[in-house]
Amino acid sequence: MDRKGFNKILFLLIGLLVGYQIGQWLIPTTHPIKHKVNQVLELTEKYYIEAIDPDTLSEIAIEGILSKLDPHTSYIPRDIQKTFEEQLEGNFEGIGIEFQIIEDTITVVSPIVGTPSDRLGLMPGDRIVEIEDTSAIGLTNIQVIKKLRGRRGSVARIKIYRPSEKTTIDYEIERDIIPINSVEISLMLQDSVGYVSLTRFAEKTADELLKELESLDSKGMKYLILDLRNNPGGLYDQAVKIADYFLSEDKLIVYTKGRIKEFNNESKASKKYPYENVPLVILINRGSASASEIVVGAVQDWDRGLIVGETSFGKGLVQRPFLLSDDSALRLTISEYFTPSGRAIQRDYKSGKNYYEEVMIRKEENEDNFNHQSESDSLKDEFTTAKGRKVYSGGGITPDYKISSGILTKFTASIRSKNLFYQFIRNQIDTEKLVLNESLKQNFSEFSSTELIDNQKLIEFRNYLVSKEIVIDDKEFERDREYIKVLLNAYLAKEYFNNNGWYSIMLQQDEQFKKALTLLSDAKSMLE
Repeated sequence: MDRKGFNKILFLLIGLLVGYQIGQWLIPTTHPIKHKVNQVLELTEKYYIEAIDPDTLSEIAIEGILSKLDPHTSYIPRDIQKTFEEQLEGNFEGIGIEFQIIEDTITVVSPIVGTPSDRLGLMPGDRIVEIEDTSAIGLTNIQVIKKLRGRRGSVARIKIYRPSEKTTIDYEIERDIIPINSVEISLMLQDSVGYVSLTRFAEKTADELLKELESLDSKGMKYLILDLRNNPGGLYDQAVKIADYFLSEDKLIVYTKGRIKEFNNESKASKKYPYENVPLVILINRGSASASEIVVGAVQDWDRGLIVGETSFGKGLVQRPFLLSDDSALRLTISEYFTPSGRAIQRDYKSGKNYYEEVMIRKEENEDNFNHQSESDSLKDEFTTAKGRKVYSGGGITPDYKISSGILTKFTASIRSKNLFYQFIRNQIDTEKLVLNESLKQNFSEFSSTELIDNQKLIEFRNYLVSKEIVIDDKEFERDREYIKVLLNAYLAKEYFNNNGWYSIMLQQDEQFKKALTLLSDAKSMLE
């Protein structure tokens, strides 16, 4: 055996031993093998032919052993732990993505809503394969953060591979302040419909949402659409508090079971809120996970509202952080959570399939799924909602109405990734080719009812793309024609009305949102 092969086996052995030792630290034991493990580590450090940095060796070993457990148990180095704390408490500057490193590749779990990555069209499941023209394969979490974070206004150049389209796309992403606010946008639509987009479950998420609900209520909200799409989850207790806003007292929200009894728990609605009788529709997609699924599962099981969109991610494992001596942390799976009907949400991770890729490339047909009949022949366990509807376990939350988010052509996705929509609008404003009168700048209702992006502007946009050396695909341009118009109009709205303008325009072409609007009366009837 050559030196390289010998080293590989040695590192694997030490990794397994160190990983085992972590378990001993977490669960004290007097088993004699603990002494044996310490001996092996000490002898290796003292006598091995090459000097091994203990810290580096420990981190490699820890990551190695944890990779053999479930996909959500993870070791968090000190610098990354600080980042997690920032995400729950403050702001940072970067491109705005949630990511995990899967098989040496940076995988986008979700673009953070409203950030540069979201605006340019990064999608859950995208693989970042290059950063600044250099391979990004094999980077550690710390290295990724150092490369993608940076001063506001600086530009990060990345190349992604999109498995669903089997293509690569180049992005130039201008870094910005990444807000940690959980409520991305709150709008009153059609005089009586409240719309709230919730992006995460952090320390003050429930308080933020309650404040927005109170504001919408004061404006005459009679219906609510809660958008949890691409919400990767977060703090368990925040999910419980938010579900409590919509469920009457003493209703079970979620319960957990673990190997150790102290990790078994059940949470119930405990307070009365004025929103318990507001007709509710929740939007989800395959990027909705964890705490999002707790809220959705409780609402669906109690027939409290309707769920629209795509089947959620399927993360039903609960992690507890254990701080280690150097301020790093171990997020260890300690239990699994279940919806009120008894459904397990966790998707299978032992089948050998790529856990993250599998959920992003799955196919779903649009259908009214209120009685969940399309799932009745599956191998999943069957459960019953409060009003007798059948629901199924083991693969996330399946919506009551399946609606695809739609797929852009490769051409449109590519020009969006290059930020050319925004650049065109900026150029139109700067060169005064598109001038709005003061009334349009001040009155969004007038703005939205005026056709500012007409056929002539589309011709100008095509010419602008050609000037940027973009080869126009006429067929794909025409297929996405209406979307292109809406997106240009949304960027224009953002210039004058900020995120309120952006979302109000973008929702116009959002098929899942439009379906939700048609179901408000049905959601009301569920309260009867």
